[in-house]
Amino acid sequence: MVIGAGPAGLAAATTAARFGRSVALLDAATRPGGQFWRHRAADTGAGHRDWATFAALRDQLSGVDYRPGSRVWFVEPGFTVHLEGGERFAGARLVLATGAYDRSFPFPGWDLPGVVTAGAAQALLKGQGVPIGKRVVVAGSGPFLLPVAAGLARAGVRVPAVIEAASPLGYLRGVPPLGKVAEAAAYLAQLARHRIPYRTRRVVSAAHGDGRVTAVTVSGPGGQRVIECDALAIGYGFTPQVELAIAAGCETRLDGDGSLVVQVEDGQSTSVPGVYAAGEVTGVGGAELSLVEGRLAGLAATGQPLPLALLRRRSALRRFAAVLARVHRTPPWAGRCDEQTVLCRCEGVTVDAVNRSVRQLGVVDGRGAKLMTRVGMGWCQGRVCGAAACQLVAAGAGREVSRDDLLAFGTRPIAQPVTLAELAE
Repeated sequence: MVIGAGPAGLAAATTAARFGRSVALLDAATRPGGQFWRHRAADTGAGHRDWATFAALRDQLSGVDYRPGSRVWFVEPGFTVHLEGGERFAGARLVLATGAYDRSFPFPGWDLPGVVTAGAAQALLKGQGVPIGKRVVVAGSGPFLLPVAAGLARAGVRVPAVIEAASPLGYLRGVPPLGKVAEAAAYLAQLARHRIPYRTRRVVSAAHGDGRVTAVTVSGPGGQRVIECDALAIGYGFTPQVELAIAAGCETRLDGDGSLVVQVEDGQSTSVPGVYAAGEVTGVGGAELSLVEGRLAGLAATGQPLPLALLRRRSALRRFAAVLARVHRTPPWAGRCDEQTVLCRCEGVTVDAVNRSVRQLGVVDGRGAKLMTRVGMGWCQGRVCGAAACQLVAAGAGREVSRDDLLAFGTRPIAQPVTLAELAE
């Protein structure tokens, strides 16, 4: 069984099927491809990177029991997975390719309508052909900002600026693969053609508007600047989706970007025999790395030898991922928000409430913050606010964010909302 039909899951499922195994590919989306190859019906691939690879993988799904629209909410020992609607699957091997979601950090005005994550802006554009606005600022940190801005510009959106928190000079300490350099150069050329400024070492420190965002304040060297806009796409990289891996008992670790990721060995095997993990869930590194890890997982799960060239390619891409993590590591945001900024939207918990729990109630970790303030206890289960809450508590306690902090928000035995009747059954 393979959970997730993004690049890693597609590669794992089709590789295992080539060796005669019976493979079930379970994915929550209605079409394969994950976020990277999210597309509309009858999409020709225009505007997508490496579409030919996706098309080849999609054609190979004829040998796989592919189940779109299958949301897995629980994994039992022995590899029985439970889907929404009461259906169950059981198998001898399990490959987790659950991907990642946008990492957000709060700032005054981040809950205004029109402020969305960078991934949401791209998903709407690629999946439905809908731009999030007519004048959109793209901000945050990481190379993902470039394709988001370029895609919006191709769709006729005015992008006043791309605001990058990091400095590209950080790449001088590592040697990026030539393919990655060419990819970045192509996106920067697109920005230049559309006359989109690319500003580094700056952050969006506030969003303004009455009823919806109408402008943002950008802070950086030289002071502050206000940019008018009707939407803001912002994201600080991605958070690996580790809920099912933790439920299955897999060991985790802190990655270079501060995220909680699944610990794997050469064949993408986890600490649980028979469970493998591939792609962003083992550390955010991009689609090419996900494809390589997916193939390795498919080979290992079927007992095939692991090609040395594939292992070397994974090592090279992982080294570059480490450079990305170092260059674009999220700057500490604790202290940048006023005390009344809403941290947890679902439960209405403010920055002040979490700070007071540390100062007055003896909270020393992420779990304590959840119990004392209900931060991360709402509909999203901390996916939006968890990383920020952990940073806030750690800063108040005078230490770095720990693995246990993040486990408090990543441990969700029920990974998707289900009815009480379904749980009882």
